[in-house]
Amino acid sequence: MLAVLAPGQGSQKPGFLTPWLTLPGAEARLRWWSALSGVDLVHLGTTADEAEIKDTAKTQPLLVAAALLTAEQLPMYDATVVAGHSVGELAAAALAGVLTPEAAVTLAGVRGREMAAACALEPTGMSAVLGGDQDEVLRAIEAAGLYAANRNGAGQIVAAGAVAGLEKLSANPPARARVITLKVAGAFHTPYMAPAEESLGKVAAGITPGTPGKILLSNRDGTAVDHGPTMLLRLVRQVTVPVRWDQCMQTLADLGVTAVIELAPAGTLAGLAKRTLKGIEIVQVNTPDDLTAARDTIARHGTAPTHEPHPEFSVVVSGTAGTFTPLPDLTEGSPVSTGQLIGAIQTRQGPVDVTAHDGGVLTEWLANLDDPVAPGQPLARIGGQL
Repeated sequence: MLAVLAPGQGSQKPGFLTPWLTLPGAEARLRWWSALSGVDLVHLGTTADEAEIKDTAKTQPLLVAAALLTAEQLPMYDATVVAGHSVGELAAAALAGVLTPEAAVTLAGVRGREMAAACALEPTGMSAVLGGDQDEVLRAIEAAGLYAANRNGAGQIVAAGAVAGLEKLSANPPARARVITLKVAGAFHTPYMAPAEESLGKVAAGITPGTPGKILLSNRDGTAVDHGPTMLLRLVRQVTVPVRWDQCMQTLADLGVTAVIELAPAGTLAGLAKRTLKGIEIVQVNTPDDLTAARDTIARHGTAPTHEPHPEFSVVVSGTAGTFTPLPDLTEGSPVSTGQLIGAIQTRQGPVDVTAHDGGVLTEWLANLDDPVAPGQPLARIGGQL
């Protein structure tokens, strides 16, 4: 099974898109996306210096465009799983069919500008905590008044919050851990980004998302999201909630992924996968010269196309954490209409209704009465159409 990964902020390098502009149509594609994102992607990917491409407002659309541009050179039809780290999740959503490429780069432009504006409101930042006992690291981060913004696995947790808190953590690091200050504009994936989330949500509300055509993993908890509107909501909420890349990698392991391809600018996610997912094949796509190896990997690990008929299903997933209560008189084989209530999630704040996104026949319950469920967890499978 093959997974394709889209990197996040911090992976960019000066001039990394230069060799890609030799491909037919690549420059025109970037100029079109530049008009949508509000930044000059050709300049940023070729002649801009390191300082300019560290600007959050410019980096985010640049990374999404780069991932999509390189993916267009690959037979993505045969990729089974897609995931993206932080802003890379917009690219992954486009590769899965939830967003169009145009919507993805537009949202990336808005996301970058609004997060940069939120960073300017007060002095905040981020620090990587490497090594140490995970529980001790998390307690130290909380004690310093900070947030665990990224949990990347392989002994890497990123703390974020007020500068004073970061200085406190650096002065008193957890046992056997190193604290490294990151050169970022502010505390991403924390409540400090609330103004950016609000602005992004207003733009995202005008998008009609599609249904994922691949297994699309969510940064929120590593679960596969198969409902377009749910994924779009998660993409907006992601601005203020932690990135659980460690859980995404655990899902890759659970799925039995045998190969990973990281799109340009590759390196960071490939390194994490190498340390966490033992024994799998890893390919980094940084220049057109890497495409031959990537295509070969897809041919050997991807899903072969088939013209045989197969059943069409939709899966209802949980929108929150709690315990599941299915509707008592709804049994497998029962007809279900679009928007019909099929159960509820019992939470501390009260019950949250669960409804069917599509009509059909309740083919299988995937969760039972009083089962604990997590956000994004599958609850029921509905087959066919009414």
